[in-house]
Amino acid sequence: MTIYRPFTCDDFFKYNNINLDSLTENYGIPFYLSYISQWPEYFRIAESASGKLVGYIMGKSESKRGVDDWHGHITAVTVSPDYRKLGIGASLIKFLEDVSEKKRCYFVDLYVRASNAIAVGLYEKLGYVVYRRVLGYYSNPGQPDEDGLDMRKSLSRDKDKMFMIPVTHPVSADDVT
Repeated sequence: MTIYRPFTCDDFFKYNNINLDSLTENYGIPFYLSYISQWPEYFRIAESASGKLVGYIMGKSESKRGVDDWHGHITAVTVSPDYRKLGIGASLIKFLEDVSEKKRCYFVDLYVRASNAIAVGLYEKLGYVVYRRVLGYYSNPGQPDEDGLDMRKSLSRDKDKMFMIPVTHPVSADDVT
């Protein structure tokens, strides 16, 4: 049985087993703290019945242009390798989508490494589409940068799914930050 609950500051001392994965983006504690203080409703933990942290999601709601593109954003979602393929990631993503619906967002977006076929497959299964390829989005120390995929899923407010219409050409990482 998996228990889902709000992420707390105490969880920072227990979540390393989730982040020990080359495909999981790691951030400094100040970054996590800024999210938990600004968007606590978007930060959720998955915990096993024994109390072991097995996954989490963190995100936010934002707008780049103003009120016409207000959206939820998945900043990080990860599940401990021992607990993958059990539906935990999908449950965490559904949670974030529900929060974004309540905030009347138009869509939810996320970025994923182009090489992470398993994650891309999960997102596609959940209704996300590749909106655009972002050249050199991910830095890899000592290696060439890696492209990212900007994936999106429209929510009920985007009745015509306008925010899911793919861009036909790649964009630079500078164009999205």
